[in-house]
Amino acid sequence: MTNATASPASPGIRTLLLMSVPAVLIGVGSAVVLRLLDLVSDELMHFLWDYLPGLFGATQSTPWWIFLALTLTGAAVGAIVWLVPGHGGPDSATTELGGTPPKLHAVPTILAVSILGLAGGVSLGPENPTIAVNSALAVAVFGRLSTKVPPALLVMLAVSGTIGALFGTPVAAALVFTGMVGAMAMPGSLWDKLFLPLAAAGAGSVTMMLIGGQSIGFTLEPIGDYQWSFLWQGVLVAGVSALLGVLAAFVFPHIHRLFHALRNPIIFTTLGGMILGVLGIIGGPITLFKGLQQTGELLENPDAYTPQQLALFTAVKIVALLIAASAGFRGGRIFPAVFIGTAFGLLAYSLVPGMPISLAVACGVLGITLAATKDGWIAIFVGVALCGDVTVIPLLCIIILPVWLIVTKAPELVVHPSEPKSVSAAKP
Repeated sequence: MTNATASPASPGIRTLLLMSVPAVLIGVGSAVVLRLLDLVSDELMHFLWDYLPGLFGATQSTPWWIFLALTLTGAAVGAIVWLVPGHGGPDSATTELGGTPPKLHAVPTILAVSILGLAGGVSLGPENPTIAVNSALAVAVFGRLSTKVPPALLVMLAVSGTIGALFGTPVAAALVFTGMVGAMAMPGSLWDKLFLPLAAAGAGSVTMMLIGGQSIGFTLEPIGDYQWSFLWQGVLVAGVSALLGVLAAFVFPHIHRLFHALRNPIIFTTLGGMILGVLGIIGGPITLFKGLQQTGELLENPDAYTPQQLALFTAVKIVALLIAASAGFRGGRIFPAVFIGTAFGLLAYSLVPGMPISLAVACGVLGITLAATKDGWIAIFVGVALCGDVTVIPLLCIIILPVWLIVTKAPELVVHPSEPKSVSAAKP
């Protein structure tokens, strides 16, 4: 029987093998960059939040210290974006996972503002700036070694390697790129197109695990035997979570416009840091930072928090995410969204009678992640990874269908180029 998916122009085995060398190297390099970013930001975080407060008779939970640390973080980030060549790279509010890589000279400032934000308690993740750095390095290094490798492919490999490292598994990258590569004008079957991104993602995830990276996976009590009520419960929780994400997406460009109307980055980023400081005082330290470690804290002892606390965590983190992304800080929106979905899922678990905790968390994360990324595969993947229960997969595949109808025509959680942009490159 003839293989109908292949074509005479399909890449040969030799081509795939040769191209897998830069794919693997880019994947390994992407993981190393992410791990170094994590290590440096973690060391600075411990200095800022564990050691330094003690010198002044404070702790990381002391209100005035939270306000001061985030305000100074905002001022430092704003100064770099305003004054230092490279200006912190592109405004993360206007970027998604991929796109045009920044110029190589911007890489040092992207790393600097990312480390400051991650260490200073800003509610953004490392994904957008790390992908920007890895894409720029991949194009600069491999683009010079061989003109036969398209820059777009190098960017795709850098994105794949970074996503694999971020989530600790190549599955996430494979799911993300299934739709993308399926639409690409590349010859060959779907797996011909996925071969190189999967090689980069696999290399990135394995490298990250070997050098001590943190996994996104947790384990909650399994849902047990299915019940018909699980479907309406799941749709309810995921639907409301998605609506929270849609509401955030509606107001995002307006908040971004208000901050950037101030023109000077050191002004609007410092103001953003001050507001984040107030939010940190209201929500407490658990609502600070990118959210992955804090998500683990919620899931380690889910019964330790009252519904009122979980509702507060959800609301504060949504506002903190919008302020951080609008005020010129550099970072991604997926990890904070995961924290929001987890807190909301635990809130639903405490309020909806008979709903399993794994289903509640999976649906809470699925809804807001779907609204934030407009990618059903990644929403399902993150939902399953958070609860560690594969038996929720069939339910999520059904629950996501009506929830997709909520988000499909809604705005994305990103400021598009047609909307007012940052003036981060403004000269003093």
